[in-house]
Amino acid sequence: MNAQRIETILQGHPYPGRGILLGRSADNKKAVVAYFIMGRSANSRNRVFEATDDGIRTRAFDESKMEDPSLIIYHPVRKLHCGLIVTNGDQTDTIRDYLLAGKTFADGLRTRCFEPDPPNYTPRISGLLARDGSYKLSILKSADGNPDCNHRFFYEYDAPVAGTGHFIHTYQENLDPLPSFEGEPRKVVCDAPDAASFANLLWANLNEDNKVSLYVSYIDLATGEADTVIKNKNV
Repeated sequence: MNAQRIETILQGHPYPGRGILLGRSADNKKAVVAYFIMGRSANSRNRVFEATDDGIRTRAFDESKMEDPSLIIYHPVRKLHCGLIVTNGDQTDTIRDYLLAGKTFADGLRTRCFEPDPPNYTPRISGLLARDGSYKLSILKSADGNPDCNHRFFYEYDAPVAGTGHFIHTYQENLDPLPSFEGEPRKVVCDAPDAASFANLLWANLNEDNKVSLYVSYIDLATGEADTVIKNKNV
């Protein structure tokens, strides 16, 4: 399967929801990480990304307008000795706790399911980037909107190809209710030379009305040094 241009995917989808991209830079020297959030409601749009000691967290842009923080305030990115966790919910902490206990990415996610937000039942998407640049992705979703069954899918990429990555997001289409992502993570081109260039590309092609925040990091595989960019619509 040929790699797709990420900008083409985003231009054709006004509301992919939340998205994770993991991959390898074109020079084969850096791991590529991207995570974005979008929102259709005022509550979802009232957020920013904020850097923390071990990654990023979401927080309310205007605390006085925050309604229900339960599914929108969390740590999307946490760094551990073994790599970098990135997710669209509080399963970041579940994965972290399991890894610290000597268990696996999948072990942690097997204790979780999709989000309890009927009628959408938003999927939980998660990624784990290892220090050697290999990575895993996962999606936990309902059975075509039926909350009586939870489907868990895991994808492992042991030897990423230079200049490519894999992209997974929460919603297949911009409908009501929102249907869950379908199929395998999309194979995409990662040819931007640095984090700033890639962040600018993604930000420019996310829907202007619905985009909220974006995190991009290029991590040097030899040194572990990270070049990171955060963009927030609310500033």
